[in-house]
Amino acid sequence: MWSSQLSDWYKHMKTLLTEIRSAVMVTLALAVVCCGLYPLVVFGIGQALFHDKANGSLIVDTNGTIQGSRLLGQQFTGEKYFHSRPSAAGAGYDATSSGGSNLGPTSQKLHDSITQNVADYRSQNGLETNAPVPADAVTASASGLDPHISPENAELQVGRIAKVRGLSQEEIRKLIRQNTDAPDLGFLGDPGVNVLTLNLALDRVQPTGGAAR
Repeated sequence: MWSSQLSDWYKHMKTLLTEIRSAVMVTLALAVVCCGLYPLVVFGIGQALFHDKANGSLIVDTNGTIQGSRLLGQQFTGEKYFHSRPSAAGAGYDATSSGGSNLGPTSQKLHDSITQNVADYRSQNGLETNAPVPADAVTASASGLDPHISPENAELQVGRIAKVRGLSQEEIRKLIRQNTDAPDLGFLGDPGVNVLTLNLALDRVQPTGGAAR
């Protein structure tokens, strides 16, 4: 009897150890493939075929200094620059606090903020007090980091920038066209003017001597 029980126990232990060994081997194999080989393959493909995008679409000047990313907006408020849309991310365009204001359509705070933004936008760009204002000029994006403004928004800022920089409006419109991203696949979304690349292009045409943004 005891011999039979001992034999059964031995068989069970042998089966258990075999299953544990198999589980450990499978875990190690998956760890090597999923945590080692797969990331390396994806990284290699990204670097070889999509180097710019895989590294954050960074904008680097001739001195090797990173100016920013094409994917992340920055706050510009100086007269000589195209102004970004409002941002509720931290103090504005804070990538560590990405998000919207979370204010609803019935919020009085949101209403007052937009009203003030409309008045400021018209004043800054020399518009009539009843001139239409693009929605993106006075409202924040959901992320607070949107790098684009609408072509209509950019067009309304042309006069101010041309006057301050001493450039012709056509020169500035040419830069706008050069820095306008088409809809994805040609039909998904709307065209968007990348504010950072546009302002950097403006500085290359006429350096501003480090004017405040």
